[in-house]
Amino acid sequence: MNELPFMLPVGLFTSDGQVHRSGVMRLATALDEIEPLGDARVQQNEAYYSLLLLARVVTRLGPFSPVTPEVLAVLPAADFAHLQALYAHLNTVHPVSWSAPTPTVLPTDNTLETECPHCGALLELDLTQELSPA
Repeated sequence: MNELPFMLPVGLFTSDGQVHRSGVMRLATALDEIEPLGDARVQQNEAYYSLLLLARVVTRLGPFSPVTPEVLAVLPAADFAHLQALYAHLNTVHPVSWSAPTPTVLPTDNTLETECPHCGALLELDLTQELSPA
């Protein structure tokens, strides 16, 4: 998934009286996050960083493509917050959640029994054997 269509909660009101709520955001690159740091507006006021970053990754908003910082600057605050949350969701690594099975030592001997987390195969290890140096 490199692009994600979205709907703004309020929408961009244009001078012709239309409201534009649909748009598309793409995944960010490292350069998208680095380049705005050099912008004079960001150096004077860090709040501009989010505006410039979103302008790089929002590829369409209503009839606007590309989307400029000036277009995003006139969005209602709720829409701007929505885009920031969408950016964070789209560009955050979502770790795979799995839990490794807990190994159990069998009481009758010195073996360890566990299950492979990848294929589910039952593994039984003999703990009495010494490892020989390679």
